[in-house]
Amino acid sequence: MPTRQTVAMPAMVAQPGPQPMGRFRRSGPNWQVEVVHVHRVAAAELARLLGAWRGCGPTLPAALATTLAELVDSAVLPEAAVLPAQRPLARALGVARGTVTTAYEQLAAGGRLTAEPGSGSRVRRRQPGGPGVAGGRLVSFTGAEPAPADLSSGALPGTGLTAGALAALGPADLEPYLGTDGYFPAGIPRLRAMIARLLTDDGVPTTPEQVLVTAGAQQAVWLVAHTLVTPGDLVVVEEPSYRGALEAFAGAGTRLRGIRWTADGIDHGHLRAALRRSPALLYCQPSVHNPTGERMPAAARAELAKLVTAAGLRTVEDRSSADLVFSGPVPAPGLAAHVPPELLVSIGTASKLFWGGLRIGWLRADAPTITRLTEARKAIDLGCSVVDQLVAAGLLRKITQARAARRTLLTDRLGSTVDVLGRLFPRWRWTRPAGGTGLWADTGEDAVRLAQRALAAGVKLAPGPAFSAYDGFRTHLRLPLWHPPEKLEPVLAALR
Repeated sequence: MPTRQTVAMPAMVAQPGPQPMGRFRRSGPNWQVEVVHVHRVAAAELARLLGAWRGCGPTLPAALATTLAELVDSAVLPEAAVLPAQRPLARALGVARGTVTTAYEQLAAGGRLTAEPGSGSRVRRRQPGGPGVAGGRLVSFTGAEPAPADLSSGALPGTGLTAGALAALGPADLEPYLGTDGYFPAGIPRLRAMIARLLTDDGVPTTPEQVLVTAGAQQAVWLVAHTLVTPGDLVVVEEPSYRGALEAFAGAGTRLRGIRWTADGIDHGHLRAALRRSPALLYCQPSVHNPTGERMPAAARAELAKLVTAAGLRTVEDRSSADLVFSGPVPAPGLAAHVPPELLVSIGTASKLFWGGLRIGWLRADAPTITRLTEARKAIDLGCSVVDQLVAAGLLRKITQARAARRTLLTDRLGSTVDVLGRLFPRWRWTRPAGGTGLWADTGEDAVRLAQRALAAGVKLAPGPAFSAYDGFRTHLRLPLWHPPEKLEPVLAALR
């Protein structure tokens, strides 16, 4: 007789994004467990993806249905994704439940949704499309909707140094490369050597072979998520964490477990419990944490390094904001002095100091890992723009000047931002950040609904659930610090 094999499936904390589910499948005379990844879209996540949807139809249900249809047809919502229940989505959008009910019915009638008893409403795309995205962050950068005031991103404006470097680039700089095919998957030698020298001067001895130049830090995170782990792997992240990383790992089909971030950094007791489940990777930001702007104390960093080293856990340290500290040494110290090279992957970027339009970031790891990541990168593109790399190489020679300029700007604007918030929203609470480009504020109300009201006033916000593996921090907002007070105050005043 055929036998049914009982397989213990690991317990999971309920969370949005791709989730593995076990189902039995017959294989010959036996039964096996087949792991199927189901993408459950949280209400807060879908609210971010919808953007300014209210003006897209003659009635609210029609406008909601039209915008949801666009998300389905463009593959932003992946095939078979489970949409949130009607009541939570209505609450997040600040509308009556009947509005969501009617919109879902219109989508089902048009063949874009299927309603299954006990399983919820699932996306059904009528035309082939891509894999979709895991969350709402990257939609913020499409420019697809009008936003007179964008407070959803902490990206900084370009600097005068960047303009000068672009103007100074001439034919003599390009001549050595014009005779080649222009493809340098790991980065042009000049820039790899410059990054290695910079890291070495900062106290992290590095050779060019340990550097991979990427199209910004976001591509670096994506490469890690799609190369160093596999679908179904457990990835440990801080809670809250950088939303672009959460989306990259969720999009790669991994399971996310959030570890509490405290005033002393990552919760070591919580991490020890997670280590008992044998995670494949830890993603963390011990230098300057996004979104809180806090720094992990030296003793806490040493203990974190001790835990991951003892567990042999590959650790990805995102140092994108390490140069943006308001006091103390620059860059903020990280884990490189405490974690074996074969376990540590570090991410850096030129965007924070110079300009996001200069798409240059990098990965630092041991040479075999860099080779592996470079080979994976070839499937995406064949290397960054040579012109951008040459500009970045010139700018990195002026990094001391750039760090000082950013510190002056952000320290000044932190003071003015706090002053504006204190006058307009005296009940909001926050901890003064040690660095970074944002303020992590607890509004004391549903920030997802606040973000929806803000969209109606032409203001884009980044509510807390975008930074959580579990759709948490619902009362929090991450606000950018760099806007001058004369522009920030009228925008925030519109939210009251």
